[in-house]
Amino acid sequence: MSPDPESHTVPIRVLIVDDQPLVRSGFSMLINSQADLGVVGDVGDGAQAVALVDSLAGRAEGPDVVLMDIRMPVMDGLEATHRILSAHPGVTVVLLTTFDLDEYALDGIRAGASGFLLKDAMPEDLLAAIRTCHRGDAVIAPSTTHRLMQRFIDPPKPQAPADPRLDELTPREREVFELVGHGLSNAEIMQRLVLSEATVKTHVSRILAKLQARDRVQLVVIAHESGIL
Repeated sequence: MSPDPESHTVPIRVLIVDDQPLVRSGFSMLINSQADLGVVGDVGDGAQAVALVDSLAGRAEGPDVVLMDIRMPVMDGLEATHRILSAHPGVTVVLLTTFDLDEYALDGIRAGASGFLLKDAMPEDLLAAIRTCHRGDAVIAPSTTHRLMQRFIDPPKPQAPADPRLDELTPREREVFELVGHGLSNAEIMQRLVLSEATVKTHVSRILAKLQARDRVQLVVIAHESGIL
């Protein structure tokens, strides 16, 4: 597998957090095989992850992206995600889930994780997710993230009050927001609305600011919870 075309002079630093040594070893070999990625550590539970990120904060070997398992002993990935992102907002967290068992993945996204992957994802999907999240976007493939949210978000109550932040959106921003909520990428939104890439990016940036959302994943959460889909 070749590295992403947008290679980095300094490799993206990745911390692997999983209670299974074989999983950590496999991920490490895959990530270290890429010229633009590098593993700075691997630990077996959330408490160790929090301690390591704290100790490396501000140092050259501090992680850019944390691959975080959800179900672990001592401290699970959800609590660890909350603690890491509360103290170090510049770090990106990608949750790892078995999907059928991890019913709390949505809580991790609400805590600020930039997305999640199935543990049996293809290697190229894992590598792409690391690069995508490091660029400030989110992993939100309709085949994974969207289905998980549909499964675990309660249907909105008919009389539930509307989110007042939605009133701040212009009609065009509302259109873009709804398409993001359905899991469409910028390229797909460009085609659907016949807009330029720069225009779509501008709309998404403004929507993120107006809805006070960290990334596209949280926009999907807001779209579902507000009942606009």
